[in-house]
Amino acid sequence: MKSIMNRLVVVMVVGALTSVVAFAKVHKSNVKFANDIKVNATVVKKGSYDVKFDDETGKLSIVKNGKVVAEANAKFETRAKKASDVQVRSSGSEDGAQLLGVTFGGSDKEIVLSNNGAGNSGSN
Repeated sequence: MKSIMNRLVVVMVVGALTSVVAFAKVHKSNVKFANDIKVNATVVKKGSYDVKFDDETGKLSIVKNGKVVAEANAKFETRAKKASDVQVRSSGSEDGAQLLGVTFGGSDKEIVLSNNGAGNSGSN
């Protein structure tokens, strides 16, 4: 009887641990950059890109035609209200703008870049 209970407890613990991974999710949206923008040290040329954020790894990826153009470490920060559409936040002038954050439409969380130089990819 003890053996059966021990096995049952082990199965429940393993199930609980794997369910946490199942809740991790990749957020994705299409974004059009009107001007060139820097993601860490990588310059992303103006145009349309897929922006992906993986909750589990904390990586924000800028993707064009299935190829990762730039990556950055990022984290969630709570917003006062939900965004109605995709919002991109940057700083600097048009020719030297730095990506600071992205908010997906319908989300009350902003994805804020860590801008520490880690996770750079080759430039476009």
